[in-house]
Amino acid sequence: MSNADRHGLIAQAVRESGTVTVQELAELTGASEMTIRRDLDALAAQGVLERVRGGARTLLLRGEEPPFALRSREAVDAKRRIAAEVSSLITDGETVLLDSGTTCVEVARLLRRRPVTVMPLSLQAIHLLSDPPGPTTLMVPGGRPRAAEGALTGPLTLASLAALRFDTAIVGCCGLSAAEGLTAYDLDDAAVKKASIASARRIVVATDGSKLGRTAYAYVGPSTLLHTLVTDPTAPADEVTALEDAGTVVRTV
Repeated sequence: MSNADRHGLIAQAVRESGTVTVQELAELTGASEMTIRRDLDALAAQGVLERVRGGARTLLLRGEEPPFALRSREAVDAKRRIAAEVSSLITDGETVLLDSGTTCVEVARLLRRRPVTVMPLSLQAIHLLSDPPGPTTLMVPGGRPRAAEGALTGPLTLASLAALRFDTAIVGCCGLSAAEGLTAYDLDDAAVKKASIASARRIVVATDGSKLGRTAYAYVGPSTLLHTLVTDPTAPADEVTALEDAGTVVRTV
């Protein structure tokens, strides 16, 4: 098992159980307790979990957004498949608005090789699209980065979105359902998503199936605003059917 796979398994176990001991994690991963202690120290330094005597516990309270460092380790293969499908929907020469979030960062990895114009809404995606320089035309918005998350929010971000029009907006989400629409954990993030949707001709939502059927507290808009949803086979079948009935094209990869 690679370090990345082991870290992902540890992060998932801590998140699901709340508190896990070093011995339990050693049995789960097959690694030595010394290796697990080093892993926990590294993950705690990244904000993925809290180190406690004899093990680790989750930093999450119910309803809170998981840290970016934790989300970046979840459903990695699915996010890369989703990103590849989203990239295939973009034609050369398009102007693209790219939302923040871990799945959108995977999309940025692919778009940096394409002759398109992209305005990313996170520091992580800006870094990917600018280094090394490629065929992509990078537009950088104003705004204030959210701590640890890197997502750009605030009046300067909203002003940047209001001044431009895009062929496609690629949007992430914290929750999506046909009944409750698109939702986010953070009010500032929800405002940016609303402005993103208003600035584009086509709205593509990129999210793994764990977000479908969930509702966060900051409302973005109804599902009828979405042209295409790209997700994975873990998406609940009833939600997929309801979204399709409401007019959204669903691509499962």
